[in-house]
Amino acid sequence: MPMSLPPHNSSPAVTSSAISQEFSPEERTALLLLAHDSISFALEKRDVSFDPPTAHLAEPRGVFTSLYLRGELRGCVGYVLPTSSVYRAVVETARAAAFEDNRFSPVNQKEAAHLEIELSILSPPQPIHAEEVDVGRHGLLISQHGRRGLLLPQVPIEHNWNRITFLEQACRKAGLPLDAWQKGASIKAFTAEIFGDKNLSS
Repeated sequence: MPMSLPPHNSSPAVTSSAISQEFSPEERTALLLLAHDSISFALEKRDVSFDPPTAHLAEPRGVFTSLYLRGELRGCVGYVLPTSSVYRAVVETARAAAFEDNRFSPVNQKEAAHLEIELSILSPPQPIHAEEVDVGRHGLLISQHGRRGLLLPQVPIEHNWNRITFLEQACRKAGLPLDAWQKGASIKAFTAEIFGDKNLSS
């Protein structure tokens, strides 16, 4: 199931992640256009193809799609685990962010024309020791007792959190005590390649 993320105060990233540059400028443009098309096609009740155009875009990835309207978050939904191709994941998470994030009303036709989109394409989460967490590079997935909380790599930078606060806030997101990361909770880290419409227009 896709996960939604809590709203934060930033507008779409002006610069893309320097951690990973796996996707070419052409692939980034194609994925962003795909995200826009998936929303507009849904509003027009048209089908969008789930077939990736290249082998690279057929590779499985976790993906989060964030929507912004006039600089304010309008929806954010994603898949943590790489359960489908990055191409299909962008289609599904863009639609879910637009129409299924229950913190917001569904996006309408007028809004869709003015949305700015940011994609975060995730590496598979891997176990990590708390002291190895690198703020600004790693996203966190903390879980315990059936509860799970995820924060993307850009979140601690936006809030000026240090490593300890980042770990605590990931626990909070999971509904766990702030010190759960010290008391047996599973800690996994991932990186994300982050890019958006602002990157294309800047």
